[in-house]
Amino acid sequence: MGTHTFNKVTSLVFLVLFASLHSSLPFASASSEEVNALLKWKSSLQNKSLSVLSSWTLLPHNATNSKSGTGPCTWFGIFCNAQGSVARMNLSVSGISGTLDEFPFTSLPDLTHVDFCINNLSGVIPPQINYLSKLVYLDFSTNQFFGTIPPEIGLLQHLEILHLAENHFNGSFPQEIGQLKSLKELDMYTNNLEGPIPASLGNLTNLAWLSLSSSSFSGSIPTEMGNLSSLVELYLDNNLLTGPIPSTFGNLRNLALFYLFNNSLSGPIPSELGYMTSLTYLSLQMNNLSGAIPESLGNLRNLLELKLYENQLSGSIPNEIGNLNSLVDLELSENQLSGSLPSIFHNLTSLNILHLRANQLSGSIPPEIGNLKLSILEVDHNQFTGRLPQNVCKGGLLRDFTASENQLEGPIPKDLKNCTSLERIFLGGNLLTGNISSDFGVYPNLYIIDLSHNKFYGELSSSWGRCPKLATLRISGNNITGRIPPEIGNSGQLRRLSLSSNGIVGDIPTELKRWTSLFELALNGNQLSGGVPIELGELSNLEVLDLSANNLSTEIPKSIGLLSKLHYLNLSRNEFSESIPIEMGKLFQLSDLDLSHNLLTGTIPKELESLQSVVNLDLSYNQLQGPVPDSLAFRNASLQGNKGLCGNARGLTPCGASVLQKSHRNKKTLFVFVFPLLETHVRLEDVLDQRFPRPSPGVQDKLRLIMEVASSCLNANPESRPTMYSVSQMFSA
Repeated sequence: MGTHTFNKVTSLVFLVLFASLHSSLPFASASSEEVNALLKWKSSLQNKSLSVLSSWTLLPHNATNSKSGTGPCTWFGIFCNAQGSVARMNLSVSGISGTLDEFPFTSLPDLTHVDFCINNLSGVIPPQINYLSKLVYLDFSTNQFFGTIPPEIGLLQHLEILHLAENHFNGSFPQEIGQLKSLKELDMYTNNLEGPIPASLGNLTNLAWLSLSSSSFSGSIPTEMGNLSSLVELYLDNNLLTGPIPSTFGNLRNLALFYLFNNSLSGPIPSELGYMTSLTYLSLQMNNLSGAIPESLGNLRNLLELKLYENQLSGSIPNEIGNLNSLVDLELSENQLSGSLPSIFHNLTSLNILHLRANQLSGSIPPEIGNLKLSILEVDHNQFTGRLPQNVCKGGLLRDFTASENQLEGPIPKDLKNCTSLERIFLGGNLLTGNISSDFGVYPNLYIIDLSHNKFYGELSSSWGRCPKLATLRISGNNITGRIPPEIGNSGQLRRLSLSSNGIVGDIPTELKRWTSLFELALNGNQLSGGVPIELGELSNLEVLDLSANNLSTEIPKSIGLLSKLHYLNLSRNEFSESIPIEMGKLFQLSDLDLSHNLLTGTIPKELESLQSVVNLDLSYNQLQGPVPDSLAFRNASLQGNKGLCGNARGLTPCGASVLQKSHRNKKTLFVFVFPLLETHVRLEDVLDQRFPRPSPGVQDKLRLIMEVASSCLNANPESRPTMYSVSQMFSA
């Protein structure tokens, strides 16, 4: 017998003798009640829970194995008090499954701690929970409980910890919880709770930790929450809360973490928040807050994170933000902030993340930003002018650098060439200059770079193929010349390549067959020549292909039909000749097809009728002829500028119908209209009244014309009938 077990049994025997000698509560009876009650609950649990509770058993009187003991005090997860009664239960992370329907609430009067977190318990919390009147700690978090939270929980006057997070509770927040004056932690995040937050929460003046995030709470935040003077962490994020932020929050001088993000809060940020001098994390992003950023936020000298992005804040960034010299993360993006950036950044020496994107900020970017050791710098979609700050990669930490869609000019920072920490670069939509082949280096961590629509020049370097993680390379709309280096896709990770609207010449490299991850290929608007390599068909993941506006010639390769995932194909404004390959009928996912302004000949393959997903179709200005496929895409297609096309499509004459020919004989115009043949030929003699003289030949011609038109208008196939426009043209002529 182990020492620990021996001591437990000895203590138990001593306590039984002591209890019997003093005629106090019948210990043996009470212990037996607890044992039987717990075993009854165990038997209600699912079978897979029984192995972890194998120690929950009664041994025969002659048993020699004492490791399981003779009572609950030695059972797994059970802890008894000095009197031998069950005081604590800790079955957290035990894999137990079942409900609380048979839990012995009435048989465990001395229970103070219950921890059943991270299991598979389900069902409702029974109202009998109020019988656990001595309960101090209750954790049912991360289970599958559902239903409403019973108001009887409000009767547990000694409760200090209440964790019900990550379940499926619904209904409203019980206002009775506001009676738990001893409560220090209340955690109910990630449930389906709804309705208002009760004002009674303001009574919990001992509360230090409150999380109601990721539910569906609505309505305004009660001002009474400003009474929670002991609060250190407050999470109200990811709900449906509306109205203003109460100014009473300024009373929470001990609050260190304040999360209100992703609600629908409106109005200004209260200046009283500047009194919350213990704050280290303030997250108000993703709301509808308006007005200026209050200067009083500059009093929050302990602040590490300030997130105000995705609101409607206006005005300039206050100089007082420069007082936050502990700040690590400043995110003000997607607001309506305007004016120039204040010269405060030399004070923010701890700043690591700076988000200012998508505002109306103007002027130059302060050069002192380049002296910070930033890992993320986002200033895109503003109205900045001047040059980019030098030394933006100071310390070699910069991972994310976005300055696109401004009016920036001049060269890029010199230290970007050797900034091997870079993962994302967005500089498109500016007036930046530089040699594309020498100003950029090899980046082992880079996965996306966009330099589009600037004034970069030079030839593409094969070094891009030495960036092992590069997935997106966009350099469209610059002055790039030379050929496409075959090595550009060597990494095998390249998914998007856009080199459009440059001056690139030469052939499309056949080595592109190695670019097997390619999803988008845009080479349009260059001076590429030669044919499209048949190896293109090996890019089985390609969904977007744009080779338009080049000097490509010869035939469209049949291998293009192998691109089964293609949904956008533009080969327009080239010099492709010969016929459209029938293999294009296999591109079943195609939604946009443009082959216009080429030299394509022959008929349109009937196989293209299979392209049921096509929405935009343009085959105009070629040399196509014959019938067009009969499908919705072709009925609305752009087909002008061809010769001899016919069929049921916009602007075309139906094949074999309403062909108007004019021939001049003896200064008379003879109109011959050819319509579909009727099953039974009707002669003029069959319809003329024989009692009248036979009409002249000219009148007979007109009568025959009327008969043919009338017969065609009665054709069983509506698509073969002449249009009203063609009929009116016949008779007006």
